[in-house]
Amino acid sequence: MSAPPEAGRAGEDERWMAAALRYGRRGMGLAAPNPSVGALLLRDGIVVGRGVTAPGGRPHAERIAIDEAGEAARGATLYVTLEPCSHFGATPPCAEAIVAAGISRVVCALEDPDSRVAGSGLARLSAAGIELSVGPGAEAARRDHRGHILRVVEGRPMTTLKLARTADGFAAGDEYDPRLAITGEAANLHVQVMRSLHDAIMVGIGTAREDDPLLTVRLPGLDSRPLRVILDSHLGLPLQSRLCATAGEFATLVIATRAAAKEREAALSARGVEVARVDADSSGHVDLNEALRLLARRGLTRVFSEGGPRVGARLIASGLADEVVLLTAVKPLGRPGLPALDARAMAVLNDSARYREIETAVYGADTLRRLERLG
Repeated sequence: MSAPPEAGRAGEDERWMAAALRYGRRGMGLAAPNPSVGALLLRDGIVVGRGVTAPGGRPHAERIAIDEAGEAARGATLYVTLEPCSHFGATPPCAEAIVAAGISRVVCALEDPDSRVAGSGLARLSAAGIELSVGPGAEAARRDHRGHILRVVEGRPMTTLKLARTADGFAAGDEYDPRLAITGEAANLHVQVMRSLHDAIMVGIGTAREDDPLLTVRLPGLDSRPLRVILDSHLGLPLQSRLCATAGEFATLVIATRAAAKEREAALSARGVEVARVDADSSGHVDLNEALRLLARRGLTRVFSEGGPRVGARLIASGLADEVVLLTAVKPLGRPGLPALDARAMAVLNDSARYREIETAVYGADTLRRLERLG
């Protein structure tokens, strides 16, 4: 027995929305302060226009798709991963452009919780007589647009925490051991890809001191330049570090407490490092909530934390690690070292009421587990 026409149409909507979501991911790490939306225009089963939010957030995906389609947009179906905007800002609203283009049907994955939209874009389309279907691909769209959702609802960006560990769970050796090369080339390349999908790369001062990282995206042909963020409560970033040496080329922000020495701020500023201050938490460290809110006010929606065990444990304990990527090597350290996460943080990750696993993969000899925070 063949499936009813409604079931066939629903399946087709899911397939095309999955394609729109894949296309929309191309703008991750580039579209802030706006979400990276994907849009596909179909007419008679053929893609006549496609768009992804442009770098810097404008133009929007729908307008790009409509412009590409031209007259072929009339009578077409639009698949879009987030509700079209309905407010006048730097450009006229996308909902009006959709109506003007003569699009006959819109399939939308998710309503936009931004108070300036929040259903009004869909209402404008419905009032114009456009057929609507809302919900296909909603779970994946909610994950892709989590940074935007958190920014407009909670006032902070989403945070992806990445940790690499040996087979026996260590991120580093003893205090005076040389830096460990934990993961192999394939996993390291994937980390570069993950960096490119975020607006900022964030570490703590411990990682900045001990590893002297560059925190850049090093992929051939890709000019992705996430903001480099260092959580540095007392402004102890070494002036001779690679972060300071390259601050003129790559935007670098140090977030300190209000009590940090002004002389240190002046010295860092002289090297091109921007310094911002937030309140301290009860332990005297940079308050993570306040630091993330500061980044959201700057328009950031997606932060990639490679801050190491201490920052990682604090993010998890504070409910701020929205996704956690654990890269585990095949070889053990075989001696005492610094755990990648303490027992308390690991217990939270293993609590099925707080985190669920959404991906496992193998990169060379290394295993990747990706978990997302529930709620």
